[in-house]
Amino acid sequence: MNLSLLNRYAFFVFCVLFTLVSLVFLDQGWFWPATTLTGALSLVGVVDLLQTRRAVRRNYPILGNIRYLFESIRPEIRQYLIEGDDDRLPFSRAQRSLVYARAKNEGADKPFGTLSDVYLSGFEFISHSMRPAPVADTAGFRVQIGGPQCSQPYSASLFNISAMSFGSLSANAIRSLNQGAKLGNFYHDTGEGSISAYHREPGGDLVWELGSGYFGCRTEDGRFDPERFAAQASLPQVRMIEIKLSQGAKPGHGGILPQHKITAEIAHTRGISMDQDCVSPASHSAFSTPIELLQFIDRLRTLSGGKPVGFKLCLGHPWEFMGVAKAMLKTGILPDFIVIDGKEGGTGAAPLEFTDHLGVPLREGLLFVHNTLVGINLRDKIKLGASGKIISAFDIACVLAIGADWANSARGFMFAIGCIQSQSCHTNKCPTGVATQDPLRQRALVVEDKAQRVCNFHRNTLKALAEMLAAAGLEHPSQIDARHLVQRLSASEIKLFSQQHVFLEPGELLSGRIAGEFYERMWRMAQAEGFEPAAA
Repeated sequence: MNLSLLNRYAFFVFCVLFTLVSLVFLDQGWFWPATTLTGALSLVGVVDLLQTRRAVRRNYPILGNIRYLFESIRPEIRQYLIEGDDDRLPFSRAQRSLVYARAKNEGADKPFGTLSDVYLSGFEFISHSMRPAPVADTAGFRVQIGGPQCSQPYSASLFNISAMSFGSLSANAIRSLNQGAKLGNFYHDTGEGSISAYHREPGGDLVWELGSGYFGCRTEDGRFDPERFAAQASLPQVRMIEIKLSQGAKPGHGGILPQHKITAEIAHTRGISMDQDCVSPASHSAFSTPIELLQFIDRLRTLSGGKPVGFKLCLGHPWEFMGVAKAMLKTGILPDFIVIDGKEGGTGAAPLEFTDHLGVPLREGLLFVHNTLVGINLRDKIKLGASGKIISAFDIACVLAIGADWANSARGFMFAIGCIQSQSCHTNKCPTGVATQDPLRQRALVVEDKAQRVCNFHRNTLKALAEMLAAAGLEHPSQIDARHLVQRLSASEIKLFSQQHVFLEPGELLSGRIAGEFYERMWRMAQAEGFEPAAA
């Protein structure tokens, strides 16, 4: 017991005794630095003994603080000293290095061969052709969005910036992303935090995301305000309207902006108070059934002057989306596009249980939505976007092969403007100025330099995609399908994506002869009049 006490308090006692004894020799100048240091440490030790929140510091005064020091820099230690090149936490060092290189216009080529274990289960690749095609001009990698009910269709790039709000990101980060989007001729999704002055300043194309908080077009009690919406939606810079039903990393939870990150400017942009956390409701107040959702889409399309209107969701209960599909057939109202977000998507802050255990991963969600639209003969009228941990040309190719028309990336473009994956987005202490409202921290982010990196990352990623498609004998991204992608299932078995997944035939859900038992059961459960399941 005495030895234990000695171990716990020895350093504190030494500091106190040294400080007291050295006071006698203060007339000798060389004692000052040591006395000051031990005096300061003694005060730290006294504070440790008196505080009541942390047991380690009470039991180990002074030395106990080392534990919290190492805990605070643990992500950086792991990232730079311990983490392997392929440890995806959530993005591997190899993935981040690829983005950094492409954003800086540096070569991303690797010498000596692959570092991947090609015999490991889950390994994926594109099968190449014995007769490669010419490399296509990426200027043609665009998608026309706007169905038969849209009067202002939009030609979108195949690769765009996914939803990230001002408030979650800094003003300089928003400026950099939007200016980069303008340089590269692709769009920038505003996120649900509304359209800020920093979105408008550079003049890049915007997709205005409308979440359940209706920021930028809300009444005082947080409901939808059609007049304010029409005023914002009529801006020429706003190309499309995206209703956010759910976000991949926290489906069913709503958005969170901590109070300490809310500035007067953010409060004005969103139309909220600075006195509390900004929490979006989990569900919309403007609609509560599939039919009402489509009626809301039709209303927004009218208020915006005929611009493309769609919605984003992370797939949850399958019968709910099929209920929306049945509502399309019943009302004749169609969204112009749907963006499928995967549960592997990013967020500024969310409960761990939500990020780890809620929502359907991107590929399964995308395939289900694609199949449902094919099965009701509407796939050619509604475009599909995909978002969720998309970084490379191969990631884009994978989602295109199973049904997407285009891809979005959020964290990829964050890396392009300097994010180092410190995972401190919610603390307002982002070390690179990307996810903070601290003016001094975000000053480190130089807009002109980062905007060019955003443009470079976009251009070089599409260039890599064009080269990959050419190797597969394809001249345009629209030609890639599930036959071109391959996955290893075991050490002795590989299968094409087309062999692994179920793909419905056109009109199959309407025919009454549905081959897949799962799709048949979900279709029977779906209701246009409500999200509740009917008896299967």
